[in-house]
Amino acid sequence: MSAKILSGKELSQQIQLEIEKDVATFKAAWNVAPTLALVRAGDDPASVSYAGMIERTCKKTGINFQAHTLPVDASEEAMIRLVRRLNDDAGVHGIIVQQPVPETIRAEVVIEAMDPSKDVDGAHPLNAGRLARAAFVDLPQNVGPYFAPATPLGGLELLKRNDIEIDGQRAVIVGASNLIGKPMSLLLTRQWATVTICDLHTRPLADLTRQADILVSVTGVAHLITADMVKPGATVLDFGFAKLDDRWVGDVDFEAVREVAGAITPVPGGTGPMTNVMLMRNTLMAAERLVRLGSKKASQVVPVSLTPVSLGDAKKPTRSVGAGG
Repeated sequence: MSAKILSGKELSQQIQLEIEKDVATFKAAWNVAPTLALVRAGDDPASVSYAGMIERTCKKTGINFQAHTLPVDASEEAMIRLVRRLNDDAGVHGIIVQQPVPETIRAEVVIEAMDPSKDVDGAHPLNAGRLARAAFVDLPQNVGPYFAPATPLGGLELLKRNDIEIDGQRAVIVGASNLIGKPMSLLLTRQWATVTICDLHTRPLADLTRQADILVSVTGVAHLITADMVKPGATVLDFGFAKLDDRWVGDVDFEAVREVAGAITPVPGGTGPMTNVMLMRNTLMAAERLVRLGSKKASQVVPVSLTPVSLGDAKKPTRSVGAGG
């Protein structure tokens, strides 16, 4: 029997309607429209196309969209100044720096210039670090507010909304990228999965992938994952996207693997459509935090009140670490 198809296209449309309702409620309550600003340099066709998709999704959900495009020869300083201006703009709630950036600009420097409370794709080190330190989902949380990257977050949502068991399952991730592979491992770990991360240097790769109840691939190598590398009944999430002959395919040999797996995402139409709706959800979350708490507190751990102690008191005050939400 062929595997269940995990359609990101269908699920993203459902979530889009949910976000549209939540955005309308937010606007009515605060008289503010959530606003997402996209920053990029140059007019690379793929970047322009992706920006267009984000803008269309914003319009469908009621989120304002701003495109800030610098020339391809823009300096690193110019991009940082733009990001800082958006940080200070109270009308902007989310910022995404589109990659890749020109070779003359260090993406990591620009990303660190972002206000973490507006970093709706979870790229800033504060957000990445808090995701790494966060407790299991059903335990008291031990970090402050953070954002997880939209693409792996969409993969997790596909699993949860299709009732795929995660707790106690063996998950194997092929591809250790900072954008998808690593945060996906952390999201699954928080759901009590036992996670192994592999890459193209892992030998023998098939020995590990065949152990996976949940197999995730994010290498961009066309048809890297073949049917003999998949455990019968496993769930397969394919984040890959590569050109094979005259067509776009994923990391997974879909037609062959679907006869072995229990559930599988297609390419296109699987994990891809989920990214933008997760970005919209993160933008709405950022707006809610910013209007309630203000920019100075939106990404802070909740402080613990300290009992005032006079300067002449020899005893040191007791101080606890605040817990984040």
